[in-house]
Amino acid sequence: MTTTATARRSPGDKHDERRNQLAESALRTLGELGYARASLREIATNSEFSHGVVHYYFRDKLELIVYCVRYYKARCVRRYDAVVADSTSADELVEAFAAKLVETLRDEAPMHRLWYDLRTQSMFEPGLREAVTHIDATLQEMIWRVVERYSDLAARPPALAPAAAYAVLDGLFQQALLALTRDGEAVLAGLPAQVRAVMPVLLVPPA
Repeated sequence: MTTTATARRSPGDKHDERRNQLAESALRTLGELGYARASLREIATNSEFSHGVVHYYFRDKLELIVYCVRYYKARCVRRYDAVVADSTSADELVEAFAAKLVETLRDEAPMHRLWYDLRTQSMFEPGLREAVTHIDATLQEMIWRVVERYSDLAARPPALAPAAAYAVLDGLFQQALLALTRDGEAVLAGLPAQVRAVMPVLLVPPA
């Protein structure tokens, strides 16, 4: 009798698995070169897959890049869940949140550079807009979970709407990424102090 554990994967599962493998490989090149400089051929050259294989699974660079960024961000949207779940005080949450920001900037800077590159390109490239808009919304939801938990722990309501709070924290993150790209990892030491200064501004001042 065939069980769930031993059942053969469907052709669709195998197709998705190969696309995910291609995405993992392509993300490395895209993170190094950015949207404009990367081509399907360049991506294939820097991976274990031939240009023909890449083109078989993705009809053009745009489709590949949209898939890659969706694939990567799907793994990121729960990044701060442990911060939300494990923090027992407002100060603890701020410190854990700042530490996670530093960690992801240090470990995954190329992917974040690619994301901001694509978000800018979406203003000029209609084919990117739907995916970028969807991903941006999921990132806003992710950050709002942090803000809501911080609000609960501090016993003060949020002073900003979710979109505004996201804009503030995303701006701080992007500025840190720019500084990291320009000056190296030493700049990350100052990020926690910036987070400590910004987070209380997101809440209504104490009476």
